[in-house]
Amino acid sequence: MTGQPPRAIVVVPTYAEAACIGALLTRLRAVADVDVLVVDDDSPDETREIVHERAAAVGGIHLLHRRGHRGYASACIDGFVWALQRGYDAIAQMDADLSHCPETVPHLLAGLDHADLVIGSRYVSGGSTTGWPWHRRALSRCANRYARLVLRLKPADVTSGFRAYRADHLCRLRLDEAKAEGYAFLVEMLMVAELAGARVEEVAIEFSDRSHGKSKMSGRIVLEAIFLITKWALRRPALARSVAQDATADADAGAMAPEPDNRSH
Repeated sequence: MTGQPPRAIVVVPTYAEAACIGALLTRLRAVADVDVLVVDDDSPDETREIVHERAAAVGGIHLLHRRGHRGYASACIDGFVWALQRGYDAIAQMDADLSHCPETVPHLLAGLDHADLVIGSRYVSGGSTTGWPWHRRALSRCANRYARLVLRLKPADVTSGFRAYRADHLCRLRLDEAKAEGYAFLVEMLMVAELAGARVEEVAIEFSDRSHGKSKMSGRIVLEAIFLITKWALRRPALARSVAQDATADADAGAMAPEPDNRSH
């Protein structure tokens, strides 16, 4: 992406993030020339009210309110589709709990000048995690190593939820065919991107454990990830052929991606 700065947006899935969302939105709008789309799964707290207040105060903030608690992967997909349909050139995603530093967003977007996907990485030189107990750190390391090994993925941090995509590549990834519901979606998107020939780069980040609210990680999410990653590894040749066939077909994002359930308001 050269010449004019890309029109960029950050997708932020939320569920009960009232303690952090206001600070995140304020910092994002202060440090980066980006819009923000909050995809909220019917939070029972004041998350949406805070989003509306910040939108009125600083502008550039949109809300996609989804009925029910429907999960991380579908929230990301609905957010991506919303952004693609509105002509954004670059689409980033990050967590709402301030574990991802908003001030790093411009570095991710800058990487899209020579990459299709830029990952905010904890596991490259200069990257780190702070505030995690040893067992959470060990789980993350093991999950990354297992996924990288069996799926033959190149990046060091394949489970990072802090990343940015070029829209012209994201619309080729057949979002309507995603299988994962939880955080395995991050591995799935990277796998399909690499099979589709994406240029992937990593930017070192400091990941800080959330200081407010409750983690959305659960045993069910971990088991889903193990099952799906193993399944994808066994089916990798077939997946590679499918992606290669898709690459020769019409990659129109509007035709291939599902409609989000609601418009922003």
